Amino acid sequence: MEEERIEMSAVERERLKVLHLVEQRHLKQVEAAERLRLSARQVRRLLRRVAAEGDGGIVHRLRGRRSNRRFAERWRKRVMERVRQRYADFGPTLAAEHLAGDDHLRVSRETLRKWMAEAGLRHPRRRRPRAVHVWRERRAACGELAMMDSSVHAWLEERGPEKISLIALIDDATGRWWGRFVVRDTTEENLRTLGGWLKRHGRPVALYTDKHSIFCTTRPASVEEQRRGSPARTQFGRALDELGIAWIAAHSPQAKGRMERLFETLQDRLIKQMRLAGVDTLEGANHFLETRFLPDWEQRFVHPPRQKQDAHRRLEREHVLEEILSVRAPRVMAQDHTVSWEGQRWGVARVNVCAGLRGARVEIERRLDGTHWLRFRRRYLPLHPCPAAPPRPATPSGLRPPGVAKPKNKFKTKFIPPAQHPWRIAWKRTFLSGKKPDISTLR
Repeated sequence: MEEERIEMSAVERERLKVLHLVEQRHLKQVEAAERLRLSARQVRRLLRRVAAEGDGGIVHRLRGRRSNRRFAERWRKRVMERVRQRYADFGPTLAAEHLAGDDHLRVSRETLRKWMAEAGLRHPRRRRPRAVHVWRERRAACGELAMMDSSVHAWLEERGPEKISLIALIDDATGRWWGRFVVRDTTEENLRTLGGWLKRHGRPVALYTDKHSIFCTTRPASVEEQRRGSPARTQFGRALDELGIAWIAAHSPQAKGRMERLFETLQDRLIKQMRLAGVDTLEGANHFLETRFLPDWEQRFVHPPRQKQDAHRRLEREHVLEEILSVRAPRVMAQDHTVSWEGQRWGVARVNVCAGLRGARVEIERRLDGTHWLRFRRRYLPLHPCPAAPPRPATPSGLRPPGVAKPKNKFKTKFIPPAQHPWRIAWKRTFLSGKKPDISTLR
């Protein structure tokens, strides 16, 4: 008859080793109890069990028995059926939250993780070795540092546009964030998102971004910037400078890891919650984000900073967001009081024309509401689009339309003297020979 093989845990093997030392009188029962962190009475109980049953007596009595706290099989089937219907691609944590909140089926995430793995709905991921980076402590106060980035993803899956962008800002100290869904990641949309943060919280001390062309430029400084003594800036960088917000550039994706982890979480939680809510438009996504997702996020995941004071600064009187959060371009005013920008001519109304405007260096400004303004000597003049010049009629090559005179040649033609012109007379045969020239021949 084969002996039954006994499988022991590491703790049980350590206990058996100490109990053998007690049996060999190399160790006292009190000393064994201190080493095993048990009472002396429990040590004596284990010694009697080992003496009666052998080494297998050290194994726990509940080994192999069904737990009294185990869920009924009927309950497990009900939960897994609901998971397969709505939460098949959810993670255990998110699925457990929705089961408890929407379906009133309470089960722990670890139990659900085991059930999903057994059903083939969850496969353990292999952890890839990560590069070593120095850990950075969070800022002490809210508003000391804000991070900004965008993520292009299929946020609406197959229900809406294939690819849209989420532009977000997150506070480094608390984890509070705000963002907007946009069609394209442009300078205007980033300025509009920054304006939403400024209206809600105020001006942060510094803003941390990557080196995207929206935030960083490699062009040399223009003449205007050299006169002011400032480096070359983008439209976004110029707005930060006017708001008094310091700009910090990240040299690697790992440097803004808090922002990357936020997008990783949102691409799991936010996408699936919008799917359950039936969101299928860009406007609906922004409404769901602002009214439902962000309030729940702030209640659950935002934690208090180390310092209670808020480092955000309020907007002063000179901080007019409509003027600062805009796109500007330097121009020279034409003689007819018009400027050209992006293939469109813009003019100043006669009532707004002021002295010194003609031929002056000005700035044309396009604001986020779509209006265009002319900036001249700390004054703002409204611009109106000018109609385009009528196209020239298409005519065959070499032919002129009727009634159109031949254009005069603006260039001076070459003068060819006639044969009897004095310039053509051989002066060596006349003046140098001493004979007087025949004047009649010169006429």
